[in-house]
Order: sequence, then structure tokens, then C-alpha cells
Amino acid sequence: MNRTSPDPTLFTSRMTRGETIAALLYLPLHVWLLPTILYSLPEIAPLSDLTVNIIVYITGAVYMLVFLGRFLRRDFDPFCDHMGYCILQILVCYGMMLAFNLILSGVLTLLLPADSANPNNSAVMEMAGVEYGKTAALAIFLAPLVEEPVFRGAIFGTLRSRNRILAYAVSMLIFALYHVWGYALQDPIYWLYLLQYLPVSWLLCRCYERCDSIWGNIFFHMLVNAISISALNALSELLA
Repeated sequence: MNRTSPDPTLFTSRMTRGETIAALLYLPLHVWLLPTILYSLPEIAPLSDLTVNIIVYITGAVYMLVFLGRFLRRDFDPFCDHMGYCILQILVCYGMMLAFNLILSGVLTLLLPADSANPNNSAVMEMAGVEYGKTAALAIFLAPLVEEPVFRGAIFGTLRSRNRILAYAVSMLIFALYHVWGYALQDPIYWLYLLQYLPVSWLLCRCYERCDSIWGNIFFHMLVNAISISALNALSELLA
């Protein structure tokens, strides 16, 4: 029987065992090993934060295409089969994210000092101030392609077949930690910014589940980053 939309209760997007292992093995390389190596280069040729991030994410994108290319190709067909429905889900998730963010901004205003700012956003604004085009390309195209196969494809997708609630909880927590742990180790107040990433983490999982294709949440992630970096750049120019 033909369906106009995938059935989220019959979530079928799956990595093979080898693909899952490849995705999970890349996570420590991406988060710790590769940045550590790049920042440890001789001081006669220090690399900027933007350059390090570009190298890390280009390496990640190549890794995903080489080791997870078949998964990405395989999952593109379900997205195309239900493209209208998937686009609708992406837009619905974005609208929900705006509502959650509005509520969270009020909560964080009460919890955080008046001069506090999301350190990840501040880092992006700083890189965008150096080279907006490269920073935008990194955030919009490279980051979703690297992060979604790991956090949703491998972590959420693997746990989803065993325990749906656990899959959401673990994927959300790890994705939120990924964005703040480095800053929070320097200043514990930044742990509160975990809250800011939980709604979008949940919505990325929801989009993946509803579309039954990794490309649903990749495109949703791209949309979020595209609008966010444009807003951050506009704010930076306003404050300049």
C-alpha cells in the first residue's frame, strides 16, 4: 500500500553494524584528538580557531562520505519519496524550536548573570567576524553532515530499536554536552547552557523519526544553523 508519509512507529532508518562502529569511532577523533593535535602544532605556525574548525569539519565530512556514504545514499531515497511531508516536518520542528527558545531565554535570564552569553555562540560570532563566508559554510553545510550521522544516525538510531525513551535521552544529553563541555570545564556556570541545546536536540531526533531518513534532520540542522548564524552576524554588526 502506498503511503503519503512514513510511519514513525515503524522507524526503519538503520546503519549497519560496521557503519555504526565507524560513526562512533569518529566521535572522540572529532571532539578531542584532532583538535588537540592541531592546537599542539609548533607556535611558529599557530592555527586560528576558524582554521582548526575548518580542518576538523572537512576531515569529518570526508570521513562520513567514505565510511558512511552508503548509509547517506540509502537514506536519501525515503526523503525523496516523502519530500513534501519531510519538508513540512522540518518547518514544524523549526517553529517548535522558536517557541521553546523563547521560553528558555526567559529561564536562562533568571538563572545566569546579566553579562553572561552562550560561549559557543560567542565563538561562532568571533569566527564570523574574521571570515563570515567560511564560518557560514562550516556551520550550514559541514557541521550537520558530520554531526547528524553520529548523534542521530549512530547513537539515536541504534538505541531507538531497543528503547525509544532512552534513545531520545542519551542522544539529547550527548549532543548538548558536545556543545558546552569544553567551556563548562573552565567555568561551571556554562553547564546551565545545556538547557539551551536540549529542545533542538529533541527536535532533531523527532525530525529524524518522523521523516525516517537522516536527511530530514540534516536539512533541519542546516536550516537552524543558517538562520542562527545570520542572526548572530546581524547582532555582531549591530553591536560593532
